[in-house]
Amino acid sequence: MTTKIIMDTDPGIDDAAALTMAINNPSLDLKLITTVAGNVTVDKTTANALKIVHFFGKDIPVAAGAEQPLIKPFEDAARIHGESGMPGYDFGTDYGKPIDKSAVEALRDAIMAEDEVVLVPTGSYTNIALLFSEYPEVKSHIKQIVAMGGSFSGGNMTSAAEFNVFTDPDAAKIMYNAGVPIVTVGLDVTLKALLTADTIEKLGKLNKTGEMLHGLITHYNDGSDAGRPMHDVNTIFYLLHPEAFTTKDMWVDVQTDGPAIGATVGDVRAAYHDGKTNAKVCLDIDADAFNKWFLEEVSKIK
Repeated sequence: MTTKIIMDTDPGIDDAAALTMAINNPSLDLKLITTVAGNVTVDKTTANALKIVHFFGKDIPVAAGAEQPLIKPFEDAARIHGESGMPGYDFGTDYGKPIDKSAVEALRDAIMAEDEVVLVPTGSYTNIALLFSEYPEVKSHIKQIVAMGGSFSGGNMTSAAEFNVFTDPDAAKIMYNAGVPIVTVGLDVTLKALLTADTIEKLGKLNKTGEMLHGLITHYNDGSDAGRPMHDVNTIFYLLHPEAFTTKDMWVDVQTDGPAIGATVGDVRAAYHDGKTNAKVCLDIDADAFNKWFLEEVSKIK
């Protein structure tokens, strides 16, 4: 049985790797890709999503989304992902165009046509917030949201805030308060599931897909000698192998102003929301299993 998913994304190197896994795993049925401004501007994230779809010869619709966060000024991560968002591999220039629908319209149509679809946002949540605000009826058709973002142990944009939530904290607040089941895949696990130098070296020798990913990852200005984080790929790993994660149900609030803007605050004592929870938060991961799975998945791609 396959899981129907929709990815809302801002490629970005780790997003490209996440799309690679989602497109090629037979247990996942990727219905739609929507793009948002994040790692780079939305024209570039849209082009990058199209490049990945074209690379694998797939017919998956791509719809362009929000150019700006809801309120906060836009701040990209080109310093991490390069000016194009996906340096290190030549995808050519003939990779198609997005469909003639906005991301929000495409999301509404795709979700309403399905039951039990899983949303997988790996960028800021602007499109999701606009969708829920304009078309609240879609909520009952969404099985869950598996979102990369947030942190409960320190940020990567400030000492408190992770990039995706920091980019559009007002959208994150809307998403967490929407009443849709959420799995939070944040820095608490993605900074543990590092691709080791050995994994990256092996990757480039596997096949054409491995060569492509190796090119991107070796141009990724994130990580250390210990390895490179593939933040967004952890959402796909969770969907396929939830047993590799340690989770805790809690209520998550999002700070939308002040010096801690973008911080995700978990009610770890269940003290402030009458015991209610709105998210399943991933707090630990089997990093060795992640590295093994990553290589095995790429090796299967023809």
